[in-house]
Amino acid sequence: MGLRFEEIYDRYFKDVYRYVLRLSGSSDAAEEVTAETFFKALSHINSFRGECSMYTWLVRIAGNCYKTYLKKNRRTESLDGVEEPAYIGKNPEDIALDRDDAARIRRVLHTLPETYKEVFMWRVFAEMSFEEIGLLFGKTANWACVTYHRARKMIAQKEELK
Repeated sequence: MGLRFEEIYDRYFKDVYRYVLRLSGSSDAAEEVTAETFFKALSHINSFRGECSMYTWLVRIAGNCYKTYLKKNRRTESLDGVEEPAYIGKNPEDIALDRDDAARIRRVLHTLPETYKEVFMWRVFAEMSFEEIGLLFGKTANWACVTYHRARKMIAQKEELK
């Protein structure tokens, strides 16, 4: 089992790290959450049933670890005096990929209902297919696609109000 887990770690570490880095915007958070992800994966490797890809399983664990990380490290940041760029008409994916704008998108994401937020994050930050996202939720790829596009619309509408 040790060799198998080492192979999993070697193969997926960079992908999981990049996912958490995009999600958090912080290399420190990404390192901490990625380490916790692989610790939990090692602890629960026998529970992996193969119903989804190993990558899907790992990013699901990473997402849960990131939520825990946020709860432990909850802090408020003052935005007084900070001039924020205009977003009207921009595609939410492009905004999320722009490092300066990622924090703003994360704030808007946290105002969405949980399902929409998660589907959007899996698609944009983890670059998962609609089929993989559907599997995570026990739904179809079509459900994932529709949910993702609804999330995009919600984000665009919230950005237009600002």
